[in-house]
Amino acid sequence: MSHHERPLSPHLSIYRWPITMTVSILHRATGLGLRAGFIVFCLVGRLFFVALSFAFFLHLANGLRHLVWDVGRGFEIRTANASAWFVIIFAVVLTGLFWWVRL
Repeated sequence: MSHHERPLSPHLSIYRWPITMTVSILHRATGLGLRAGFIVFCLVGRLFFVALSFAFFLHLANGLRHLVWDVGRGFEIRTANASAWFVIIFAVVLTGLFWWVRL
């Protein structure tokens, strides 16, 4: 049996990748990256719109709270704290209902 010091198949040091194989591998890698990026974009985009609708409903509820204050009611500490909690709960519930109905 003969032991030669050379590799049995082309070694990386002497084998050159053809440009077509390089582009094929890059095409597959960028396709995977685009798919992952699109999924993340869709999820983050939806999250952005959910946050925007929450901001809208919070602003609406707090505007109603200020209207009550404009007539001189609701300034007691206990009432002010309760109305602040109401604003937050109102915004969360309406945001949830808005997105539940839209789906």
